[in-house]
Amino acid sequence: MRSIRQRGFSTLLPIPHRTIPEARGQDLDLITVAHSHVIHSHWHKLHSLSLSLTPFRLAHLLLALQNDHVSSLKLWNWVLQHSPSSHTLQSLSIVAHTLAKHRQFKTLQRILSSHPPSTLFDSLLHTYRLCHSSPLVFDSLFKTLAHTHKFRDATRVYVLMKEHGFSPTVESCNAFLSSLLSLRRPDIALSFYREIRRSRVSPNVYTLNMAMRAYCMLGELNRALEILHSMTDIGLRPNVVSFNTLISGCCNKGLFGMALKVKSLMGEHGVQANVVTFNALINGFCKERKLHEANRVFSEMKVAKVVPNVVTFNTLLNGYGQVGDSEMGSRVYEEMKRNGVKADILTYNALILGLCKEGKTKKAAGLVRELDKENLVPNASTFSALITGQCVRNNSERAFLVYRSMVRSGCCPNEKTFQMLISAFCKNEDFDGAVQVLRDMLDRLMSPDSSTLFELYDGLCRCGKNQLALQLCSEMEARRLLPEGFDKDKIIITLPQNEKTN
Repeated sequence: MRSIRQRGFSTLLPIPHRTIPEARGQDLDLITVAHSHVIHSHWHKLHSLSLSLTPFRLAHLLLALQNDHVSSLKLWNWVLQHSPSSHTLQSLSIVAHTLAKHRQFKTLQRILSSHPPSTLFDSLLHTYRLCHSSPLVFDSLFKTLAHTHKFRDATRVYVLMKEHGFSPTVESCNAFLSSLLSLRRPDIALSFYREIRRSRVSPNVYTLNMAMRAYCMLGELNRALEILHSMTDIGLRPNVVSFNTLISGCCNKGLFGMALKVKSLMGEHGVQANVVTFNALINGFCKERKLHEANRVFSEMKVAKVVPNVVTFNTLLNGYGQVGDSEMGSRVYEEMKRNGVKADILTYNALILGLCKEGKTKKAAGLVRELDKENLVPNASTFSALITGQCVRNNSERAFLVYRSMVRSGCCPNEKTFQMLISAFCKNEDFDGAVQVLRDMLDRLMSPDSSTLFELYDGLCRCGKNQLALQLCSEMEARRLLPEGFDKDKIIITLPQNEKTN
């Protein structure tokens, strides 16, 4: 965005006017015949001319079809299949201008997305006057690059558009903002937002909603709130997405008082809370393990006659599962079934986790058997929950068998699962098993946290396997997988004197 800010656009660059030589003689004859075949859809007759269709002749033919975008597009597709050698950037540009003039933007963006963007703008610019085109052709290019996440190219096109006096539409600017946020680049999104506010582009409510989201992602909730309050000053009305964005941002920061205040503002603006509003609040409370407050919001949701969906129930179930309250999880699940909401793998994973946290592994296994009946496939979270259950029961051998089954099924354990297994083996003083899991973990380029590693190394040293501990430490250090905060010198201190000197 720096290059945008540095340019003042006080002096616009002229739009070049490039012409092509007039068609004469055999060129004109072939163009006339081909034009007749195209407008009458005599494609079989056009085949005999394919070898004679030079880039020059194709350009003239496309120019002659500018008022018929349907035939122009059909010819373009025919050329790509039967005479690709006649295709040039100039012919692409003429087709693009034709589609832009007839407002065929979806087709235009599809065509533009299939070509390298480096020289597209220049080619479109040099054929702009030749085709008596619309400025929206450049806007479509900008939007296409935004949708395909080619941000450097999109920024370059934006700058060039402004330099030549073409303003992007707010819709294309919104596409750019949306793509930046989808890749979690709120800093660049806000820089671009400030740029379009300085320019002649009038933001709409979607623009401001994305600016709010960007501020929320950066944790700058007061700035997001300022945008919400400023909407009415510029003639815009905040919608339900505006409030939901801010509520979600507050919940992510644990600012539930502020989130509830924002929810109360919805009524003042005549905006009804929807399922996303309540889900955001429930999710926030569940993450903080404030299940009583989450249940209260769930009750408010039903009073407001907002129908809970699968996300609502899964969020609550996961909240109760994380704290090991299988009884409340079962109640929520029964209500879910009464409401006719179909359970998915996330539903079962939450129920299984709740049971496993309480060590109820047999009941959890019963739910796993139900998955096949529901045409659901266990995933990494399912196996991790089952491993948790065996670890709670201090059954490291069964936990390891579940882990092996997990790997065979193609599911990838995460750091938490590995650390849980290592800790379980250590508690059962099966340090060979713990080392085997650690090696599997290192093979996946993961490293345990320092506390788990201390637990393992302390056990190895206590049973006289100091040299193995030191060897593992060296291996992890060589592979740059030694966790921060782990003091390898503590291992050396515990080694016998003869091992230190070897």
